[in-house]
Amino acid sequence: MISIPISPNALLRRKQVAEALTSVGFPVASASLASMVSRGGGPPFRTFGRVALYKWSDALEWAEGRMSAPRSSSSEADATKEEQ
Repeated sequence: MISIPISPNALLRRKQVAEALTSVGFPVASASLASMVSRGGGPPFRTFGRVALYKWSDALEWAEGRMSAPRSSSSEADATKEEQ
């Protein structure tokens, strides 16, 4: 059973973060988060010994920040690229 944290300050291990984000609509694999630890681009984390810990609110904010603006068709993405 996947548990979505009640507290925004909850500290979660990588697998818990991946499961919680996926359950709220942001599909991400634990392995992807692990890769982002060394490459960058992932949610902020802290370490406790060798264990990476993610604050739930930071992880959710990171996932929400990766979403595009609302669109009514897939062609809108092409129009946005042309404007840039």
